[in-house]
Order: sequence, then structure tokens, then C-alpha cells
Amino acid sequence: MFKGSRCYSPKCSVEKRRGAPGRRRRRISDRGLQLMQKQKARYTYGVLEKQFRRFFAQAEKQQGITGDNLLVLLERRFDNVVYRLGFADSRSQARQLVQHGHLLVNGRKTNIPSYIVKEGDTISWRESSRETEYYKQVLANIQAISPVSWLSLDRQNLVGRATSLPSLNEIDAKLDGKTIVEYYSR
Repeated sequence: MFKGSRCYSPKCSVEKRRGAPGRRRRRISDRGLQLMQKQKARYTYGVLEKQFRRFFAQAEKQQGITGDNLLVLLERRFDNVVYRLGFADSRSQARQLVQHGHLLVNGRKTNIPSYIVKEGDTISWRESSRETEYYKQVLANIQAISPVSWLSLDRQNLVGRATSLPSLNEIDAKLDGKTIVEYYSR
């Protein structure tokens, strides 16, 4: 509209303004930052609050740093491993593949997305699922995808294997386990 010549320069007040006039943005408290970090972890891995608390309790019982244990447990979830192997484009799609029973763990049908994959477990496709159009599409596109270092992948047969447990530097998500622990220990 009628902005004037000033609005064609970097000093334009209309473009510069972020929020409503007269309103200042408050600094987020430490508690708010902790909550944001916890929610970020929950949404990244697609976990509900009750499940997340259960994973946190499990991480507390293990030896070592609780925050690091929590992130490793979340990374070892079956749906996340399917996503990391490249069998799905997103974690929610991987969750659906698992729930529909398309994948096997050590030759057994497992349709529980929260199943914790152990070192040495093999993840493969069911025989009936190998005939689907989606399997053929994954088989064609799998060459471009490289799984994380703690997983190995046989690209011809689409069989994955957990060669070791994930370490903290192998986890892609930029999450801070320490702040999540601080959130729960109030």
C-alpha cells in the first residue's frame, strides 16, 4: 500500500516489526526451556507423555548418566531403527510399518513400535510384505540411503542388523538430555 520510499530500504519499520506494537517479548524461564527440550524429544520420537515417563524411569535405573541413557533408549526404539535403516521416510511412517506387521525382529513378527532393539538383533521384512509395491519402491531407493554407524544394512535382501548400541555422538537429534533430567527432578 502506501509505505513510502523508506520501506524500500533496510530501515522499513513495517517489515522490521516482529510482533504487535508495544508488546515486549519475555525471557523464557529455565523451567520453560527444560519443558521445551522435553517436548522436542517427545515430538521427535513420536512418544506420548506416559511412555516418555516410562523411558525416563528406565533410564534412571541404568548405570551412567540418566540423560544420555534416555536418548540412547529412545534411539533404540523399533520404529526409530526402521526409520534409521531407511525403510521409511519418517518416524511416523516407520511406526505404521511396524504396527501393520510388515517387519520381523530375529525372524519373529513384532508389531510394537516401542520394542527396544538389542545389540545383534536383525530386522527384516515379512515374506508376504516383500510382494507389496512399497517394498519394491524401498528396494529401488535404498542405494542412496546410508544407515547410522551402529546399524548395518544388507541392501540386496533389505535386512538390517544392530551391530552395537548407539553412542551419544551418533544420535542425530540435537537434544540435551541434561535439561530433560532437570525438568523431571524438581
